[in-house]
Amino acid sequence: MCYSARVRQDLHTLVRRFGGDVDWSSFEALFRLRLEDNGIKISRALEANFENPVNSTGQRIREHIEAFRKAQASAWEQDLFKQKKRLADAQRNLKEKETKRAREDERIATNKIASYIERLTDLKRIESQPDDSRIFPMYFAPVVVTDAGRRVIRPMRYTCRLEGKPAFYDRKFPGTYNARRDNLNGFWSQVYGTRHAIMLVDSFFENVPTHLYEKRELAPNEQEANTVLHFQPNPPEPMIVACLWSHWTGSGERDLDSFAAITDEPPAEIAATGHQRCIISLREENVAEWLNPQHVGKARLEQVLSDRQAPYYEHRIAA
Repeated sequence: MCYSARVRQDLHTLVRRFGGDVDWSSFEALFRLRLEDNGIKISRALEANFENPVNSTGQRIREHIEAFRKAQASAWEQDLFKQKKRLADAQRNLKEKETKRAREDERIATNKIASYIERLTDLKRIESQPDDSRIFPMYFAPVVVTDAGRRVIRPMRYTCRLEGKPAFYDRKFPGTYNARRDNLNGFWSQVYGTRHAIMLVDSFFENVPTHLYEKRELAPNEQEANTVLHFQPNPPEPMIVACLWSHWTGSGERDLDSFAAITDEPPAEIAATGHQRCIISLREENVAEWLNPQHVGKARLEQVLSDRQAPYYEHRIAA
């Protein structure tokens, strides 16, 4: 399962490559909602589209981003102050008497202080980094879809909640950021053949059981652990990843557009690492058919998914 990926999120680049229009109102609504709900996850690469706004919508989004960062910094600074006080109290108590509680408070506070300082430093940096484009489940990212007959670039959440499912569904069943190809006509049948999307991916990350990666059995009493592998296509061309999406509505809940990446059996080099799924990279000439599935039959859609790009996926252990 593709639990994380570095995604191309420059909106003008997506327009130049795939055509269509940017749904600016949806992007503005997303950044505005984040001010009310900091559980909305957005990567730095998506924010970067609005560093130098060229219109009033972009300027408002820029202001939403600045307001969010200011509020986030204030909250972290308050937490940092609390942890510094906790550390000082623990160290004072330890001078008086060695206790397990004070030693544990010292350890926890020290770790949290380092974490908050790192977050605040990262929040204030201006230079870009490779992982700025990285998304995880529940993050919002730009995808290309056909909606009401026109091609649109719209932000959607990477974890799909199908129409008709309860709002708690993706918390109870958190794996719906990927759609298995062998279940497209089952669980995903309400959107397969009707609501297709693509996202542009440079590389992806997978959790692989360590013992399988090391090609060995689990030792007696050994608990299974994961190793995170970073897969990159060679040649290093962006992958046009086949996705499905849904528009969800619920009583008393705000509407949600969300998507899942389709996965299939892996090529040999990925299977050799111990991982058993792989995202599907479409050929550019098949994008139009994929984004307009109502005009082609299911048999042709299966051909499009099979007639995929087949780079060699190099890997390394992620830092």
